[in-house]
Amino acid sequence: MAYDIKLYEKEILITEKFLDEIQHVNNIEYVKWVEMIAIEHWELLKNRTAYKDYIWFMVDHLIQYKKQAYEGQKLLIRTYPLQPIGVRQPRKVEFYIEGELIADSLTHWVLIHPETKKITRLDAHWLNF
Repeated sequence: MAYDIKLYEKEILITEKFLDEIQHVNNIEYVKWVEMIAIEHWELLKNRTAYKDYIWFMVDHLIQYKKQAYEGQKLLIRTYPLQPIGVRQPRKVEFYIEGELIADSLTHWVLIHPETKKITRLDAHWLNF
């Protein structure tokens, strides 16, 4: 089976620094992880695209929490882009512990031209590489 570069995964060991006052992962950490993994994934993809010098800007996000995560657990974060919708680029980010989905995120991003700072409309097939 060939590796799909459009899918990116990262594992994180949950440590005390990610916890809130009731000792589970603080919700704000999920938002940080959504942005972190999207940036890391873009760094791997950008040179295969016509947009390598452009900047992504998150315009909205939704996170659904299904279960809590605790210190000592290994969290698998998986992300992949969806088909563009106009100027918006949807991205899924999923969070798993031991194969079970514990949180699910959908974000929308826009691509900013590096010089004009204007939003750029993506070609509908920009991810076909």
